[in-house]
Amino acid sequence: MSAIEVPARAECAAPSEPIGLAACFPHAPGPLAAALDGLLARPFTVADLDFLCALYVSTRLDELAEVQWSEADKLGFLTQQFAAQHCYYQEHYADAQRLLLLREGRPIGRLYWWADAAAAVLIDVSLLPDARGQGIGRALMQLLVGQADRLGLPITLHVEPTNPAQRLYRRFGFETIAQSGVYDKMRRSPAHEASRP
Repeated sequence: MSAIEVPARAECAAPSEPIGLAACFPHAPGPLAAALDGLLARPFTVADLDFLCALYVSTRLDELAEVQWSEADKLGFLTQQFAAQHCYYQEHYADAQRLLLLREGRPIGRLYWWADAAAAVLIDVSLLPDARGQGIGRALMQLLVGQADRLGLPITLHVEPTNPAQRLYRRFGFETIAQSGVYDKMRRSPAHEASRP
Protein backbone atom coordinates (compact mmCIF):
# COMPACT_ATOMS: atom_id res chain seq x y z
CA MET A 1 0.00 0.00 0.00
CA SER A 2 1.16 3.53 -0.76
CA ALA A 3 2.39 5.57 2.18
CA ILE A 4 0.07 8.31 0.96
CA GLU A 5 -3.49 7.80 2.13
CA VAL A 6 -5.52 9.12 -0.76
CA PRO A 7 -8.51 7.44 -2.35
CA ALA A 8 -8.13 5.86 -5.75
CA ARG A 9 -10.56 7.06 -8.40
CA ALA A 10 -11.64 5.59 -11.69
CA GLU A 11 -10.18 8.63 -13.50
CA CYS A 12 -6.69 7.37 -12.68
CA ALA A 13 -6.68 5.31 -15.83
CA ALA A 14 -4.63 2.20 -16.41
CA PRO A 15 -1.05 2.94 -17.43
CA SER A 16 -0.73 3.97 -21.03
CA GLU A 17 2.25 4.44 -23.28
CA PRO A 18 3.72 7.93 -22.94
CA ILE A 19 3.07 10.20 -25.91
CA GLY A 20 4.44 13.50 -27.10
CA LEU A 21 2.95 16.72 -25.78
CA ALA A 22 1.83 17.75 -29.26
CA ALA A 23 -0.55 14.78 -29.24
CA CYS A 24 -1.92 15.83 -25.84
CA PHE A 25 -2.62 19.37 -27.06
CA PRO A 26 -3.44 18.98 -30.75
CA HIS A 27 -4.71 22.53 -31.23
CA ALA A 28 -1.48 24.18 -30.10
CA PRO A 29 0.51 25.67 -32.98
CA GLY A 30 3.77 23.86 -33.71
CA PRO A 31 6.58 23.22 -33.69
CA LEU A 32 7.20 22.57 -30.00
CA ALA A 33 9.87 24.64 -28.26
CA ALA A 34 13.28 22.97 -28.06
CA ALA A 35 12.98 22.73 -24.25
CA LEU A 36 10.21 20.16 -24.76
CA ASP A 37 12.29 17.90 -27.02
CA GLY A 38 12.08 14.36 -25.71
CA LEU A 39 9.44 15.26 -23.13
CA LEU A 40 6.60 12.72 -23.03
CA ALA A 41 3.38 12.58 -21.05
CA ARG A 42 0.84 10.05 -19.85
CA PRO A 43 -2.10 10.12 -17.44
CA PHE A 44 -0.99 9.51 -13.89
CA THR A 45 -2.05 6.36 -12.07
CA VAL A 46 -2.37 5.33 -8.44
CA ALA A 47 1.13 3.86 -8.75
CA ASP A 48 2.46 7.38 -9.37
CA LEU A 49 1.16 8.86 -6.10
CA ASP A 50 4.43 8.47 -4.20
CA PHE A 51 6.27 10.36 -6.94
CA LEU A 52 3.57 13.04 -7.09
CA CYS A 53 3.78 13.49 -3.33
CA ALA A 54 7.58 13.81 -3.46
CA LEU A 55 7.18 16.35 -6.27
CA TYR A 56 4.69 18.34 -4.21
CA VAL A 57 7.01 18.27 -1.20
CA SER A 58 9.87 19.56 -3.36
CA THR A 59 7.79 22.60 -4.33
CA ARG A 60 6.77 23.47 -0.76
CA LEU A 61 9.69 22.51 1.48
CA ASP A 62 11.41 25.90 1.27
CA GLU A 63 8.31 27.54 2.73
CA LEU A 64 8.91 25.62 5.96
CA ALA A 65 12.62 26.41 6.24
CA GLU A 66 12.09 28.78 9.19
CA VAL A 67 9.46 26.66 10.92
CA GLN A 68 10.83 24.99 14.05
CA TRP A 69 9.62 21.51 13.21
CA SER A 70 11.57 18.31 12.77
CA GLU A 71 12.14 17.13 9.21
CA ALA A 72 9.75 14.24 9.89
CA ASP A 73 7.04 16.67 11.03
CA LYS A 74 7.54 18.85 7.96
CA LEU A 75 7.30 15.82 5.70
CA GLY A 76 4.19 14.59 7.50
CA PHE A 77 2.52 17.98 7.20
CA LEU A 78 3.30 18.30 3.48
CA THR A 79 2.16 14.73 2.83
CA GLN A 80 -1.19 15.62 4.42
CA GLN A 81 -1.35 18.78 2.31
CA PHE A 82 -0.69 16.77 -0.83
CA ALA A 83 -3.42 14.28 0.04
CA ALA A 84 -5.91 17.11 0.59
CA GLN A 85 -4.95 18.77 -2.69
CA HIS A 86 -5.17 15.48 -4.56
CA CYS A 87 -8.67 14.81 -3.22
CA TYR A 88 -9.77 18.35 -4.10
CA TYR A 89 -8.54 17.98 -7.68
CA GLN A 90 -10.19 14.58 -7.99
CA GLU A 91 -13.51 16.01 -6.82
CA HIS A 92 -13.51 19.34 -8.66
CA TYR A 93 -11.58 18.49 -11.83
CA ALA A 94 -12.47 14.86 -12.39
CA ASP A 95 -12.31 15.21 -16.18
CA ALA A 96 -9.09 17.22 -16.34
CA GLN A 97 -5.95 16.14 -18.18
CA ARG A 98 -3.68 15.06 -15.32
CA LEU A 99 -0.41 14.28 -16.96
CA LEU A 100 2.82 12.88 -15.65
CA LEU A 101 5.75 14.47 -17.52
CA LEU A 102 8.62 12.14 -18.39
CA ARG A 103 12.08 12.58 -19.87
CA GLU A 104 14.15 9.52 -20.82
CA GLY A 105 11.56 7.37 -19.08
CA ARG A 106 11.92 9.19 -15.76
CA PRO A 107 9.11 11.31 -14.29
CA ILE A 108 10.17 14.94 -13.88
CA GLY A 109 6.89 16.74 -13.24
CA ARG A 110 3.16 17.02 -13.64
CA LEU A 111 0.76 19.11 -15.69
CA TYR A 112 -2.93 19.35 -14.80
CA TRP A 113 -5.13 21.15 -17.33
CA TRP A 114 -8.90 21.44 -17.69
CA ALA A 115 -10.85 22.95 -20.56
CA ASP A 116 -14.36 23.00 -21.96
CA ALA A 117 -15.92 24.96 -24.81
CA ALA A 118 -15.85 28.25 -22.88
CA ALA A 119 -12.73 28.39 -20.70
CA ALA A 120 -9.53 26.66 -19.60
CA VAL A 121 -7.91 26.28 -16.20
CA LEU A 122 -4.23 25.67 -15.56
CA ILE A 123 -4.69 23.64 -12.40
CA ASP A 124 -1.05 22.87 -11.73
CA VAL A 125 2.34 22.62 -13.35
CA SER A 126 5.27 21.42 -11.25
CA LEU A 127 8.77 20.21 -12.01
CA LEU A 128 11.41 18.46 -9.93
CA PRO A 129 14.24 20.75 -8.78
CA ASP A 130 16.74 19.31 -11.29
CA ALA A 131 14.31 19.96 -14.16
CA ARG A 132 13.78 23.63 -13.29
CA GLY A 133 15.64 26.50 -14.89
CA GLN A 134 15.84 24.78 -18.28
CA GLY A 135 13.04 26.63 -20.02
CA ILE A 136 10.55 23.77 -19.63
CA GLY A 137 8.01 25.81 -17.68
CA ARG A 138 8.12 28.64 -20.21
CA ALA A 139 7.78 26.17 -23.10
CA LEU A 140 4.81 24.47 -21.42
CA MET A 141 3.14 27.85 -20.98
CA GLN A 142 3.75 28.63 -24.64
CA LEU A 143 2.11 25.33 -25.58
CA LEU A 144 -0.93 25.88 -23.34
CA VAL A 145 -1.40 29.50 -24.36
CA GLY A 146 -1.17 28.50 -28.01
CA GLN A 147 -3.80 25.79 -27.50
CA ALA A 148 -6.14 28.21 -25.70
CA ASP A 149 -5.68 30.95 -28.31
CA ARG A 150 -6.48 28.59 -31.16
CA LEU A 151 -9.70 27.61 -29.38
CA GLY A 152 -10.50 31.17 -28.26
CA LEU A 153 -10.42 30.25 -24.57
CA PRO A 154 -9.49 32.42 -21.60
CA ILE A 155 -7.21 30.72 -19.06
CA THR A 156 -7.46 31.11 -15.29
CA LEU A 157 -5.14 29.84 -12.58
CA HIS A 158 -4.49 30.27 -8.87
CA VAL A 159 -1.02 30.97 -7.53
CA GLU A 160 0.50 32.05 -4.21
CA PRO A 161 1.26 35.80 -4.12
CA THR A 162 4.95 35.13 -3.41
CA ASN A 163 5.41 32.40 -6.03
CA PRO A 164 8.13 33.42 -8.53
CA ALA A 165 6.01 31.82 -11.30
CA GLN A 166 3.87 34.97 -11.19
CA ARG A 167 6.54 36.71 -13.30
CA LEU A 168 6.27 34.02 -15.96
CA TYR A 169 2.47 34.19 -15.98
CA ARG A 170 2.53 37.97 -16.38
CA ARG A 171 4.91 37.68 -19.34
CA PHE A 172 2.26 35.51 -21.00
CA GLY A 173 -0.44 38.11 -20.42
CA PHE A 174 -2.03 36.90 -17.18
CA GLU A 175 -3.47 39.57 -14.90
CA THR A 176 -4.53 39.30 -11.27
CA ILE A 177 -8.31 39.50 -11.04
CA ALA A 178 -8.89 38.47 -7.39
CA GLN A 179 -6.87 38.00 -4.21
CA SER A 180 -7.82 35.83 -1.26
CA GLY A 181 -4.68 36.34 0.81
CA VAL A 182 -3.65 32.74 0.23
CA TYR A 183 -3.89 32.70 -3.57
CA ASP A 184 -4.10 35.20 -6.38
CA LYS A 185 -6.53 34.34 -9.15
CA MET A 186 -5.07 35.24 -12.53
CA ARG A 187 -6.71 35.34 -15.95
CA ARG A 188 -5.44 35.56 -19.48
CA SER A 189 -7.77 36.52 -22.31
CA PRO A 190 -7.35 34.74 -25.65
CA ALA A 191 -5.07 36.69 -27.98
CA HIS A 192 -7.85 37.91 -30.29
CA GLU A 193 -9.83 39.23 -27.30
CA ALA A 194 -6.79 40.82 -25.64
CA SER A 195 -5.99 42.72 -28.84
CA ARG A 196 -9.39 44.43 -29.00
CA PRO A 197 -9.30 48.21 -28.25
